This record gives sequence, structure tokens and C-alpha cells, in this order.
Amino acid sequence: MPRRQQATARQERLGTELRKLREAAGLKGREAAALLGTDSAQVSQIEAGVAGVSETRVRQLAAHYSCTDEKLVEALVAMATDRTRGWWERYKGLLPPSFLDLAELEHHCTHRQDIEFLHVPGLFQTEDYARAVFSYRVPELPRDDLELRVRHRMERRQIIEEPRPVPYTAVIHEAALRIRVGDRTATHAQLLRILELSEAHHITVRVIPFDLDGFAGATNAMMYVSGAVPRLDTAVRDAPQGAAFIDSEAQLSALRTLFHMVESASLEPARSRDFIHRLAKEL
Repeated sequence: MPRRQQATARQERLGTELRKLREAAGLKGREAAALLGTDSAQVSQIEAGVAGVSETRVRQLAAHYSCTDEKLVEALVAMATDRTRGWWERYKGLLPPSFLDLAELEHHCTHRQDIEFLHVPGLFQTEDYARAVFSYRVPELPRDDLELRVRHRMERRQIIEEPRPVPYTAVIHEAALRIRVGDRTATHAQLLRILELSEAHHITVRVIPFDLDGFAGATNAMMYVSGAVPRLDTAVRDAPQGAAFIDSEAQLSALRTLFHMVESASLEPARSRDFIHRLAKEL
């Protein structure tokens, strides 16, 4: 297969998982290449995500690496053979690649979990809220670029709004609900939007109030995206250079634990809805 100019995060992840399987089997790149009848450069390109890999080769590699996890192998085959051209492709060359990677990651996820302390989660944001978030940037974005980001964020919401939505849990600190990212009217509309979504059977909203005792987890904002199998889960965290995708099992395990700690400290869904309703009435 021809070499790609730039691999997507999903293509890189496939290569990373194949490398992990090879390393777990104790094989070097040249040994894997010999098993496939190719050279080590080709194996390196596959593992870097810049070269595609066929279903047959994925299965050959899994067999050579003594991988007996059939669900993982099928998930890797699906990643290798998927030719989906999703809605995010319309933004290629218009937005940074991380925007497209995030949308593709969400498109293939089986469950979403968010913890937010200063902003309302992106999947809940209204247009006015998102526009205010993207406007607060130095240097200021040109109007067309700003509107592209807003439109992209609005389209991302389809994973929780489509006929077969993804189960979604959002844990939101009171600070994120109270901070007026926009004006009073926009803030009120945003709270009502969260209340509306919280009634959906597949969405769980939980709130962490300011007066919660013994809560020291305010640095643990995260997005946790469940893959086709747990091995393919991904955590996303904001970083100065953009969104950082985390796929290390040790880090994922720690983040799963942190999520459950924060979730267990938050208010139950019914009490959370009452809490947000009271805030909305204050405005």
C-alpha cells in the first residue's frame, strides 16, 4: 500500500497496537518483516501509521505474535479496513488535524465520559457558548476560522443526538456552570440545554458542588473514550499544543480510577438536575 503523507490518530493507534503486540511477543521489526516476506522499513511504516495494512496481514501478524484475544484482533482488522469518510473530512485543510482526529475518535467510540471543571463539556455546548470559548483567544481568530470551529463543535454533538446515540456521562463542577463564558442570557440558555439533555436515557449528568468537603481532584479534567474493546480506549486531555491522546494502559488504568473517584464524589443525577435548575432560576 502507498505511504501516507500524514497519518490520522486512528491510523497511528492501529500501528501502535501492532507494535505493542510485536514487542509483547519478543520480536524485533526485522523478525516481523521476515515473517511477512517484506523488509523492516515496511514494518516500521505500518507501526508508525504512515503505511496501510491489509486484513490478511493484520491476521498474519496477530498469529505470529501469538495474540489469542479474538475481539482485539477483530477490532484491529476493522481499524485497518475501515474506509469511512465521515463528516469531519469536510474540515480537512481548514482546521488543525487534531479537530478531525477527535471527531473520528468519537465516531467510533462505544461510551463517552467527561470531567470538566471550568468549561461546560463540548458535547453540551450551545453555539453561543462555543463561540464565546473560541473568541477568547490570543491572537484573535479570524471570523471565518472561528465559525468553522463552532460549526465543527456543533456537528460533534451528533454522537449523543443521533437515533442510536453513544452512552454519555458528564461530571461537571459548579464552577463550570457558574462562570459566565458569555453573557447572562447565553449562560441561562446553556444551563437549560444541559437540563434538557440530562433527561435523555443515555445521558448522565452529575455535579460537583463548591461546598463538597474533602475534594482535591480539581486538576483531573479529562475526556475518556471507550473503544471497541477496552484495550483500544483513549483518554484525551488538553495540552498547550492541542489535544493530547493517551493510549498507555498504565495511564488509562489510572485515569479510569480517577474518573470513578470524581464520579463517586459528585451528586446523584436527580440531585444534579435540581442543582442546575436552581442555578438557572438565579439568572
